[in-house]
Amino acid sequence: MMSRRLTLMLPLLPALGLAACANPGLDLPPLPDASRSSYRLGPEDQLRVTVFNDPRLTGEFRVTDAGTIALPLIGSIQAAGRTTAEVERAVEQSMREKNLFRDPSAAVEVMTYRPVFVLGQVERGGQFPYQPGMTALTAVAVAGGFNYRALRDYVSVTRVTEEGRAQEFRASRQALLQPGDVVTVFERRF
Repeated sequence: MMSRRLTLMLPLLPALGLAACANPGLDLPPLPDASRSSYRLGPEDQLRVTVFNDPRLTGEFRVTDAGTIALPLIGSIQAAGRTTAEVERAVEQSMREKNLFRDPSAAVEVMTYRPVFVLGQVERGGQFPYQPGMTALTAVAVAGGFNYRALRDYVSVTRVTEEGRAQEFRASRQALLQPGDVVTVFERRF
């Protein structure tokens, strides 16, 4: 009886052995191509708001966890999920509503983006400043590079989707990152 079971299992052993050696993350969906749309602001982004002809309203402001920035004389303005041009229009609209200026003009620029995070088989994982054009490979480089156990062909990128949910993807080394992404470098199987 035991020998019969063993005989039935023998053809499956090579497949089981290969499955045990499969690289992690291969079952993840591929990271969608980076869209060329305008950058959407999020919590922890540092903005510089310039209101022309009024230095009292000009300054640097951090987007709060609630997604707003608090401007003097104006109050809270929703920033998260908007582009810098949309925030400019919201600031100008608020100034008009409060009768601060007849024809207000504001400019908004991102001074510091929210960070990216690098985990796994790198020399120094952690939180690192995002730079426009940053790829998965440059994020790994800022984290000290791959360590000797790292799988170097692809990484995992966890990103908050437009629906507000975190989703994990498989990404090539050249994949463009977005602020807030979490890059995980897998351990290679021998």
